[in-house]
Amino acid sequence: MITFTICLLALIAGYLLYGRVVERIFGPDDRRTPALTKADGVDYIPLPTWKIFMIQFLNIAGVGPIFGAIMGAMFGTASYLWIVLGSIFAGAVHDYLSGMLSLRNGGESLPEIIGRYLGLTTKQVMRAFTVVLMMLVGAVFVASPAGLLARLTPESLDVTFWIIVIFIYYILATLLPVDKIIGKIYPLFAVALIFMAVGILVMLYVHHPALPELWDGLENTHPQAETSPIFPMMFITIACGAISGFHATQSPLMARCITSERHGRPVFYGAMITEGVVALVWATVATYFFHENGMGLSDASVVVFDISKGWLGEVGGVLAILGVVAAPITSGDTAFRSARLIVADFLHLEQKSMRRRLYICIPMFVAAAALLVYSLRDAEGFQRIWRYFAWANQTLSVFTLWAVTIWLVRERGRFSYLVTLLPALLMTAVCTSYICVEPKGGLGLGLQYAGPIAVGAAVVGLVWFALWKRKYEQTGRIRA
Repeated sequence: MITFTICLLALIAGYLLYGRVVERIFGPDDRRTPALTKADGVDYIPLPTWKIFMIQFLNIAGVGPIFGAIMGAMFGTASYLWIVLGSIFAGAVHDYLSGMLSLRNGGESLPEIIGRYLGLTTKQVMRAFTVVLMMLVGAVFVASPAGLLARLTPESLDVTFWIIVIFIYYILATLLPVDKIIGKIYPLFAVALIFMAVGILVMLYVHHPALPELWDGLENTHPQAETSPIFPMMFITIACGAISGFHATQSPLMARCITSERHGRPVFYGAMITEGVVALVWATVATYFFHENGMGLSDASVVVFDISKGWLGEVGGVLAILGVVAAPITSGDTAFRSARLIVADFLHLEQKSMRRRLYICIPMFVAAAALLVYSLRDAEGFQRIWRYFAWANQTLSVFTLWAVTIWLVRERGRFSYLVTLLPALLMTAVCTSYICVEPKGGLGLGLQYAGPIAVGAAVVGLVWFALWKRKYEQTGRIRA
């Protein structure tokens, strides 16, 4: 519990200290925001900052900070370090700067932002890549909440029933103006999610379980440690609890609702730190669960259900589980909404009229439904979809970090670009290593081969960046 307390305080300090450093590097000012200059009553709508924070928090808090953190806890106390350091120095920086660049560029979607700084070819690839990722998110973020809801309701309301209900909700939330459903029910979902996190946090100190501390060692305790090395598997598994490319697709949604650039740090950086706290809480709870019940491969939903009901009682447990259910549902709906806006930006198709929204949404939901049916066909289908999602999610963060790094060199100069260059190099190595190691869908190489290849990929990225920066400096356009 000492490690947990230190990590919790570190996350808070990270927001107060490093968050302010990153904010000063970007330099928010008093210019009018897209919510005011491009208001359309559908996507560009001014909203109160507290509501925007709650929506952003729910948008990005999918299954990653809960289910991902639980599965990540199997790797041991190293998961604590990645959650804390990843959230402060990678995830929150990634979310804040990508969100602010969207805000500064009229609420642009992520592929358009990446294309501004990594070129037209990369933009075209990212348009397709990001929409596919949103489809994967929509598919994988249905099954887990549907399963939990089925356990709370009568047998007649089975998993299939809840999957249909959730998917219908996704359709409505994607089509209707942001203030009609998302703006009204997200605060309620946020209350449930915050109640869950605070309730479990308090009970951690009440139970005060004996847990391994950082100084006990960082050895890999995963039941399948030989085929699941900490690097890169843990970095991919925890995902949203530390850094996630998916977050950068959600930030433009709120960039279209913010009324002042100075609200960016609490909304973008603050939401990621809050998500880090949720991930830390569940990683700690999972560590306790694994030690109490034996270290084996466990269904994350079992951990959530047993701990919530056992620690918070019947009523409190139900509220906590509803908070867990809200997280993936509120990420799934905005994933589809984000996909609609990405396609609309690409086609230059205005979204004020319902008819034009349907042009995009009908084929999108048909494709998503087919993907969902495939993922639910058997356990292997879902696992395959999840592996593709996990890798694509972190790969998107790599492109986002490199794009922001280029912007920092062009607009801020000096050594400000280091705040994203270092995470970009790390995540380049992580994603390359993962695709090399992953036995199903990847190359299935041993770590002895994947490690050097990953380091080589990071070196190539660094050399490319150094050559580009040198050429850029020689033109005399870089700021002093």
